[in-house]
Amino acid sequence: MLAGKSGVGKIETHYMGEVIAGVCNFDPLRYQKKKELRRGTRAGSIAIYCSHEAVADAKLDLESFDKSRIGIYLGITEHGNVETENEIYNIKQFDYNVDFWSHHHNPRTVANSPAGEVTLNMGITGPHYTLGAACAAGNLGLIQGLQMLRLDEVDLALAGGISETPHTFGVFAAFKNEGALASHPVPEKASRPFDRDRNGIVVSEGGCVCALERLSDALERGARIYGEIVGYATNSDAFDFILPNAERQAECMNLALKKAGISPSDIDIINTHGTATREGDKAECQAIREVFGNNSNTYINNTKSYIGHAMGAAGALELVGNLPSFEDHIVHQTINVDNLDPECALKNLVINEPKKVDKVEYILNNSFGMLGINSAIIVKRFTE
Repeated sequence: MLAGKSGVGKIETHYMGEVIAGVCNFDPLRYQKKKELRRGTRAGSIAIYCSHEAVADAKLDLESFDKSRIGIYLGITEHGNVETENEIYNIKQFDYNVDFWSHHHNPRTVANSPAGEVTLNMGITGPHYTLGAACAAGNLGLIQGLQMLRLDEVDLALAGGISETPHTFGVFAAFKNEGALASHPVPEKASRPFDRDRNGIVVSEGGCVCALERLSDALERGARIYGEIVGYATNSDAFDFILPNAERQAECMNLALKKAGISPSDIDIINTHGTATREGDKAECQAIREVFGNNSNTYINNTKSYIGHAMGAAGALELVGNLPSFEDHIVHQTINVDNLDPECALKNLVINEPKKVDKVEYILNNSFGMLGINSAIIVKRFTE
């Protein structure tokens, strides 16, 4: 990211041909057998891969845990569209004879599928939820995991978000007809939040799962601690199906700050939700101005400019992409801003070049979604 390299490219999708998208490149057979892949879903494979990687990175021995005390909490924007669209596409060649409809369809499309697939693969017998929260879902997965730890329902939460969205043509078609699907001659430059000439969303898939523990447990086992979640909030606009509400977004950030017991000037980095839609970017910038004013201590960036909009994974994925700043004190830049929109010209917006700062103690991550769901998470640098 510090090199300013985009991961966006092109894929082929049913009925629409070539589209700009962000797609994961991983080996599902690393943690799954071929039979699991035949029965399961793309979202499940991403979730399984990320969950194993989270456990390995945290150096956790799951055999030492009571597996009924491990919870899986994964946010997702939508689930079932990919499987249903593919089945309809496949039976078309048989004149829509439903005898050729897969008997795996029902378990693939139930809402708890991705989280449930993780429990099947890893032998986890604790609770599992797939949390539908539109594009705020990644943050909500983390919040749910945190809450379950605080309620002493679990001892370990594998939490975050998942997206398989690029494999459903319907999302591309809907965004295109809404006038909100990004286009650009160079795919890597298509996702351009805050640019005057931005023209919409780059649809991406992705996954991010974090191993969440109580601080006391993490310290006892000598874990590497990337950060502490100290504040969070979620609220609703009650305004519109699609259009954002800056006032409610500001309220959400203020509530997270209140829960963290800190002031706006304590935040060092804001990772914006900015999706490169005309109204969405303007509303979030308005909300940030309302909360943070011209605060000189707070730097602002955007991660979707690199990876596109990973939908249900976005919140968690973008937050984790900023955690290295706790160690190197470098704020990654927002790329693809050739002509900054004056309505998005926030103070200390880091564009096109990374910014070295004196300290990074607190990071605030925004994540908003359709039907007016807002979320914000504040993570603090861990100090002994």
